[in-house]
Amino acid sequence: MKYCKKCTMPDTRPGITFDENGVCSACNHYAHRKDVDWDARWKEFEAMCDKYRGCNGPGGYDCAVAVSGGKDSHFQVYMLKEVMRMNPILFSVEDNFPMTEAGKHNLKNISEEFGCTIISCKPNIKAQKTLMRTFFEKYGKPTWYVDRLIYTFPLHMAAKFNTPFLCYGENVSFEYGGNADVETYSAKDQIENGVAVGFPKEELLGYGVSENDLILTEAPSAEELARLDPFYMSYFVPWNSYKNYQIAKEHGFHDLSHEWDRTHHAENFDQIDSRAYLVHSWLKYPKFGHAAATDYTARYIRYGMMTREEAIPIIKERDGALDPLCVRDFCAFCGYTETEFWAIMDKFYNRDLFEKDEYGRWMLKEPIWKEN
Repeated sequence: MKYCKKCTMPDTRPGITFDENGVCSACNHYAHRKDVDWDARWKEFEAMCDKYRGCNGPGGYDCAVAVSGGKDSHFQVYMLKEVMRMNPILFSVEDNFPMTEAGKHNLKNISEEFGCTIISCKPNIKAQKTLMRTFFEKYGKPTWYVDRLIYTFPLHMAAKFNTPFLCYGENVSFEYGGNADVETYSAKDQIENGVAVGFPKEELLGYGVSENDLILTEAPSAEELARLDPFYMSYFVPWNSYKNYQIAKEHGFHDLSHEWDRTHHAENFDQIDSRAYLVHSWLKYPKFGHAAATDYTARYIRYGMMTREEAIPIIKERDGALDPLCVRDFCAFCGYTETEFWAIMDKFYNRDLFEKDEYGRWMLKEPIWKEN
């Protein structure tokens, strides 16, 4: 494994690239922000809002936001409702896992604080459990069904409500490194990113679900998609997860302070809605050798909030330490014993990156704290 010379991201992150100086694409994109004419981008955003404002008549919804209730959702709704004076309708997908107290509060707060209607999709629990077990055991992607809906449901609803101006947060591949590493305002191609790319229906039906169970996981028709104009907020404003968090807190957002100190995270404000879901995001660790602590220390370094030297001990302590509460909630939902869970997890460790120590623990062969 090789690590970015500026941040802490390894070259094993899917789609990330390094330049001749050993600096990752995410750091280079962040550095190039100084060359962007943000005033021109803002005027472009104002023009788009003017185009759609009032498109459904007086009092009608004129834009939509795909929300989870998190810090970025708060920021996006704040920008459209309070700053741009639009009338957004919000679309969310709930993952059916037990929610944290902060998660419960935040989803309610985003409606109450900004005066917005939320239409939520609670997925078919039977299908979710079936596909969770199958996708966990076969692919190490347990939340594919929910993740797919997170991408498709807002598109379906935006088409139904005639709100083509559909807001997403950041372009993940561009901001943090990934396969679709192109800076663009349009989020039309987001549905095909690596998180929730579609599977052939014939293969899915073989897992014990019906076509009816999968209707919402299919993308809208090409004709419907052509009428939509989904966009990334990160194209129009300099995206900063920590600043979004600060703005969200000013509007009633709760983090996990005094509720839960997660063993594998370096912060307490990102992806805080439920515990079981975090098993999916942590699965990057056995596959690619990095997880949430690496992700956020890399961002903190780019934001100037932390040095690389300060980040490395945090990664060493936290990155591989999947929180036990995540495991318990995940097992309770899926019907696994913890022994079964860890036996399944064991097979996803990348033998090129990991080896077992004398205690049977998987250890990185080339961790950042031992780099040359």
